[in-house]
Amino acid sequence: MLPFEELKDLLDEKYIHFNRPNFIPNDPISIPHKFSNKEDIEIAGFFASILAWGQRKTIINKCVELLELMDNAPHEFITSFEPQDLMPFEAFKHRTFNGTDCLYFMESLRNIYENHEGLEGVFSKAIKESDASIEKGLIHFRETFFELEDSPARTTKHIASPLKKSACKRINMYLRWMVRKDNNGVDFGIWNKIKPSQLVCPCDVHVERVARKLGLIQLPKPNWNMATELTENLKSFDPNDPVKYDFSLFGLGVEGYM
Repeated sequence: MLPFEELKDLLDEKYIHFNRPNFIPNDPISIPHKFSNKEDIEIAGFFASILAWGQRKTIINKCVELLELMDNAPHEFITSFEPQDLMPFEAFKHRTFNGTDCLYFMESLRNIYENHEGLEGVFSKAIKESDASIEKGLIHFRETFFELEDSPARTTKHIASPLKKSACKRINMYLRWMVRKDNNGVDFGIWNKIKPSQLVCPCDVHVERVARKLGLIQLPKPNWNMATELTENLKSFDPNDPVKYDFSLFGLGVEGYM
C-alpha cells in the first residue's frame, strides 16, 4: 500500500482528471444531462442508474429509447400518463429489465411524486442529519417503491437494499449524481436534504479492483459492508466528500492501473 500522502495525491490527481465535462458523453450520467428541470433530471437519472449494467454505449442507447417513449418529458409523463400511454413500454427490454418492470416503475414513480414529495423526499425522509450514511434512506426507498398492491415479485430485484446485503452500486451512483456539489459540471448537486458526507461509494468492478490493490478494502465480497468499509477509508482523505474519489478509482480502473 502506498504511504498516506502519496495515495491521497494519486486520488486527488485522478479526481481532478476525471471529474470534468468530457467525462459526461460516454457515461450514463449523460442521460440526465439532457434535461434542465429538477424533476426531469432526477427521473432520467434514476432510470439511467437502474439500467446501468453492461456496456456503457448500450446503456445510453436504451435510456434514450426509454425517454423517447416518454416524449422526452419524464416528469410530465410520469405525473399525467393515461393507461393507454403505457402500451409501448410493454415491449421495452434491457437485459433482465423488461416491460413488466417498466410498467411498475411508471406506476411507482407516479405514487412517489403524488404522495411522497418526489424522489428526493423518499430517499431523505428516513435519514437524520446525524446519520453517518444513507443506509436508512435506501431501505426506506425500497419499501416505499414497492408499497403498491400490484408490485410484481420479479421487479424487486431491480432495486437493491442494504437489508439484502447488496452493495447497492447503482443506487449509490445515482445518489452521488443528485447530492454531490462542486463546480465541475458532472454531478448535479440538486438535492439538499442529504449531505455528501453521508453518501456511500458505488462499488463496480473497476472500483473494487483498484480499491483492493490500493489497500482501501479488505473484505472479500462486494456487499454493503465492503461499500461502507471503502467509504470509511475514503473519509480519511476527505471526510466531507469521500465519494468524490469514485471518479479516481473508476478512472484508474478504466486506465488499467496496476
